[in-house]
Amino acid sequence: MDQLTNRFKQALQSGQPQIGLWLGLCSSYSAEILANAGFDWLLIDGEHAPNDIPSILSQLQAIAPYPSQPIVRPPWNDPVIIKQLLDIGTQTLLVPMIQDAEQAREAVRATRYPPEGIRGVGSALARASRWNRIPNYLARANEEMCVLVQVETREALNNLAEILAVDGVDGVFIGPADLSADMGYPGNPQHPDVKAAIEQTITQITATGKAAGILMTNIEAAEHYLKLGVQFIAVGVDITLLTGAVSSLAARFGKKQENITPPANSIY
Repeated sequence: MDQLTNRFKQALQSGQPQIGLWLGLCSSYSAEILANAGFDWLLIDGEHAPNDIPSILSQLQAIAPYPSQPIVRPPWNDPVIIKQLLDIGTQTLLVPMIQDAEQAREAVRATRYPPEGIRGVGSALARASRWNRIPNYLARANEEMCVLVQVETREALNNLAEILAVDGVDGVFIGPADLSADMGYPGNPQHPDVKAAIEQTITQITATGKAAGILMTNIEAAEHYLKLGVQFIAVGVDITLLTGAVSSLAARFGKKQENITPPANSIY
């Protein structure tokens, strides 16, 4: 399989559920450790983690030798940032806070070379083309892009049918943290109203044949959503796994931080 083939996109098209992990530590070293852990995909977060283009590049390079497939979440639906992310080798994007079909179309257009889109042509400078060493890169790049859009408000759910109809949207990812806050239950994605909205959204997405995704670290909830048809799901976050493990170890030896109670229902 050549370097340009998007294996994550292929996996979604095969219908096989893809289990992933969220990366927020901004470290190529930890990214490589996690790339060797067996997860199908790893999300490099540029929205809520202090990542920039160079740090994302180093993590893409660290993950590259391993089977885990990288996904990058940009800080916003910004074609300039997206262009830079594509040029350093990102092929699958999770674009946050998509509210309507027009914003979804803008995200897709940002990932396509003209005439299908607005991505600037600079492949000779780009790791994506291996500096023009990948044959026919410009002709093949568009079809190997995978665009996942994130719906995380009531407005987005109201516009979901139109978002799903946008050509080039490969999957729709539900953001439980923002959705629960927008619905009036901040920090409580397990609230019955939020869970009902998530379940309805999963059903609506899968009915169109597109892939539904979610981040859910509650194992029982994650397994439930997989049974409902979710095709890509992040079941852990590197930062919370680390903080939980070290806090438990410290507490085992009587070294517990005072007055700190982690939220019981947070997805993180």
